[in-house]
Amino acid sequence: MVHIVTHPLVHDALAGLRDLTTTPERFRHLSNRISILLAADALAELPVREGTVTTPLGPAPARQVEADVVIVPVLRAGLGMLEAILTLVPKARVGHIGLQRDESTAVASQYYARLPDGLEHSFVLMVDPMLATGGSAVAAIDRLRAAGARDIRIICIVAAPEGIAAVERVHPDVPIFTPVIDEALNAQKYIVPGLGDFGDRLYGTR
Repeated sequence: MVHIVTHPLVHDALAGLRDLTTTPERFRHLSNRISILLAADALAELPVREGTVTTPLGPAPARQVEADVVIVPVLRAGLGMLEAILTLVPKARVGHIGLQRDESTAVASQYYARLPDGLEHSFVLMVDPMLATGGSAVAAIDRLRAAGARDIRIICIVAAPEGIAAVERVHPDVPIFTPVIDEALNAQKYIVPGLGDFGDRLYGTR
């Protein structure tokens, strides 16, 4: 269920995000670009309604999206991808899941959740830029399942083998869309080579 996104524009943006000399301003710009491209790939199978529209020169066949899309960023880093995806799917509804990772144990605990109603009928796009241990992703999917979500897909910018294995072990039916699977996690549970702490680089914090 892992979909490796190979589009050259995705990997061009990824190269800039990895670069340690990239400023927060440019990092945000690249995050927007890669988020739109990853979301477009993850939502390629949305159901559509066949119909017609009238152009200045007459009727033309048309296909329009007929699906309720819900975007759920995992706080805080996932917020850096949200606005870009909303430009692609402006009618999407938005939920939020807040998870705090204990730096010593790498265990995620939930501190916030606010989700739209009717998730059982929605295409849910869970957004978390770094799939490291997989603990946050599994906890977020658990919360979405409890709220009724059936069709969930994850987009992340960088994934580790450990994170993918954790999601596949608990939620084997949830597809993961990412441009890259990096080598491994280090002792601090950071992805290597990764791109550092996504939230810190996005917001210019430490």
